[in-house]
Amino acid sequence: MPFHYLLLLLLLLPILSFFYLLLPKIIKNKSKFNNPPGPPRLPIIGNLHQIDTSSLHTSLWNLSKSYGPIVSLDFGFIPTIVVSSATLAKEVMKTHDLIFCSRPLTLAQKKFTYNGLDVVFSPYNEYWREMRKISIMNLFSPKRMQSSKYIREEEVSLAINNINKLSSSSKVVNLSEIAKSVTCNIVMRMGFGKKYDDENERRRIVGLIGELQVMIAHLFLTDLWPGLPFVGLVDKLITGNIDRLDKCFNDLDSFYQELIDERLDPRNQKSHEEQRYIIDILIQLKKDQVLSPIELTNDHIKAMLTDVLVAGTDASAAIVVWAMTSLIKNPKVMKKAQEEVRNVVGKKTTIIDEDDLPKFTYLKAIVKEVMRLYPPAPLLVPREAKKDIILNNGYKIKQNTMVHVNAFAIGRDPKSWENPEEFLPERFLGHGDIDFRGNDFEFIPFGAGRRICPGISMGVMLVELLLANLVYFFDWGLPLGMKIEDINYEVMPGITMHKKNELCLLAH
Repeated sequence: MPFHYLLLLLLLLPILSFFYLLLPKIIKNKSKFNNPPGPPRLPIIGNLHQIDTSSLHTSLWNLSKSYGPIVSLDFGFIPTIVVSSATLAKEVMKTHDLIFCSRPLTLAQKKFTYNGLDVVFSPYNEYWREMRKISIMNLFSPKRMQSSKYIREEEVSLAINNINKLSSSSKVVNLSEIAKSVTCNIVMRMGFGKKYDDENERRRIVGLIGELQVMIAHLFLTDLWPGLPFVGLVDKLITGNIDRLDKCFNDLDSFYQELIDERLDPRNQKSHEEQRYIIDILIQLKKDQVLSPIELTNDHIKAMLTDVLVAGTDASAAIVVWAMTSLIKNPKVMKKAQEEVRNVVGKKTTIIDEDDLPKFTYLKAIVKEVMRLYPPAPLLVPREAKKDIILNNGYKIKQNTMVHVNAFAIGRDPKSWENPEEFLPERFLGHGDIDFRGNDFEFIPFGAGRRICPGISMGVMLVELLLANLVYFFDWGLPLGMKIEDINYEVMPGITMHKKNELCLLAH
């Protein structure tokens, strides 16, 4: 149990004692519902003492092994269920999708999305439907994909050249850093027409995105115990989390405002006419006010830019790193991937481009297997029940219950996958029809239903492009003195599942 939870309990003992007196009434009210099974709760803190927040998806997966594919928990005062099977995921995200398609906005998510003005974290309402429609039509359309093809290929080519220089001097290649740098440059160019050649500036942006994804997944004490006196003061004065949140938000807000001001500067208008970027589209929507009677503001634009940064940068970089980690751990798979790519393409002096990607059957199976074992957002984005609902198994879920769909656990469920812990891309060669676009609920790295990620095609395209070039141009090995057994699989906290230790390899 984290130290700040214990500290809060000590500070609020008198108030907690009062709530403890109300416990019989709370239990009586809950008894009206046939709740899903779950571990015993403690007064006030619920099940927080049984959860490892540094690896929440793993902690919840372990609970599901004891209590079943649907587990009922209390995160402080927040009633929560965790779904860990394909059958129940289908029920939540398809059968009853309309009931479970809203979002529980946490303190950090409210802050970074300007009170729910984005698409990923916004509650389900008319505004969200309009903004999602605009996102699909203008930001992630096939036309937009085609027009930005040269950006992705240029940035991957630059990365391969950089790796080649390191290889020539026998220097270690930090693939974690390269993957983040490539995806950041691509998103910055596609989104804002910006390219940061300065290494320090690029690292600043990557660091800012990393801090954003950590903070946006963080549950503050005020999220866990809403309405409880003095909790906000603990968040601010003792843990320091509020100051950390405010700093990250203010840095991002200033960054967004600089980008908007630059696009609106009349001196830059002529150059912007040649190529319209995501930020230009959003600014034009604001001018046209196509969402009338909703009056779009800069805050709406900034909220949408948060989605672009988090989803566009973090997920693709994380998948590439886990892919290379898995390949270096499984040399036979690495060799088979290299043979396929090199045999299909032949000798090339330039990079493998996106037109080559449909030819790589085994490489695509590798990407699928990586996303099965290491989904970019292992708990997806939490959902919230809009009203009371009875599931097919008879369990009743109360309105406003937070719902976690554990994609990490579902991808490792022995009822859906043979030898689920093993890295076996071949499993997708015999089942090529199993895809990640929300129809096969045993494999949902990007979610499903109304809230499925709208940028799937672009994200997967980038992963395949970078991975294909990495295995085509180089033979990879571990640094001197390191063995395969030394590879660490620990993850960093945050909404995206990043490898905790950077992946550093030798390229030959």
